[in-house]
Amino acid sequence: MAKKDNDARYSTPDSHRQIRTSVHDVGSEISLTSMEFPPPSGRASTQSRQSHHSDHQLPRTRTYHPFAPHVLLLLIPSSIFGLLARLGLVALGTYEGQSIFPLAYAQGLGCFVMGYFVFLKEPMGKLQVIPVLYPPLYTALTTGFCGSLTTFSSWQLDVFNSWLNPQDAHRPGLRDFMDGLGKTVFTLAISLASVLFGGYMARVSGHYLPSLPPPSHTVRYALTIACVLFYAATLPTYFLLPNSFRHRVTAALLFAFPGTLVRYILSVYLNPIMASFPLGTFAANFLGTGLLAAFHVIQSIANKPVSPNACSLLQGLVDGFCGCLTTVSTFAVEIRALQGWERPRYVVMSWGAGQILFLLVMGPSLLAGNKKIMTCSFN
Repeated sequence: MAKKDNDARYSTPDSHRQIRTSVHDVGSEISLTSMEFPPPSGRASTQSRQSHHSDHQLPRTRTYHPFAPHVLLLLIPSSIFGLLARLGLVALGTYEGQSIFPLAYAQGLGCFVMGYFVFLKEPMGKLQVIPVLYPPLYTALTTGFCGSLTTFSSWQLDVFNSWLNPQDAHRPGLRDFMDGLGKTVFTLAISLASVLFGGYMARVSGHYLPSLPPPSHTVRYALTIACVLFYAATLPTYFLLPNSFRHRVTAALLFAFPGTLVRYILSVYLNPIMASFPLGTFAANFLGTGLLAAFHVIQSIANKPVSPNACSLLQGLVDGFCGCLTTVSTFAVEIRALQGWERPRYVVMSWGAGQILFLLVMGPSLLAGNKKIMTCSFN
């Protein structure tokens, strides 16, 4: 009887929507409706639970509201660090004679970290193997860091560019198709495999993570204020650093948190609507992909040249807002959580909607003979 009461203590309102995956998955249960929510804090370990004989001896749990300031503001530094990691990995992976497209490194790393912490939240949190240190940190690492490190819109742009061959590489049209198909298949394979490997590593190493008490009231509020100041620092970074840094990184820093925040809000409100289709993530990826296509069209307008500062802001919107608004890490975890034909349906609809958006938005520019899409100058 006590065991049933303890289980009820840790149950969530969305437990009827939890979807069980295969036994080979890294997590036995993933709740699509609350995957990005901060988990309850103050849980006891398995041994301490077994040593107690009544519920009142267990530590009280504290549940953070999804829109609590401690949760939302912690998305600021995590989204900025995720953006910086993505831009850095893409820069490192871009070189002459590269054997893999640069964005694959960011997608793989982000999905690995995502799989690691999602597994810690679901099975290990439920089994009380390790305590949850600071619940908002979970949302910051998954929604903020991993969601900003991976990007769905840039993936769709890479695939669309493969069809167009804007670099005018000497290859037949069938090779263009193979290039786009390869970026599609390998991104999905790398993302899903990284999620599984991250969960496996969490299962192996999770027991050895340090057990630290949650931060005090003063520390929590100090951390929240520090997050606000951290975002405020992006403005002097944009204006004081050299102009050549603006289109590369500093402009994108201004829009990283707004993109992540919009994606998080869409997930919180829309994902619970359909248990078999993550509508919130789909809407975020759809919106971000359409905006990215529109920003590239604006950059490529030849008869109305765009100023260098406007070019930098447009590129900042592409890398920062659209890159953080869309995500592959959450997309990959949701694919693993779905069952049967729900998986290919979600993949095909998301991928197809992205490619159709590029065709509709960039179609007039392509018909006008502007194949290279972006001619914006950053001088």
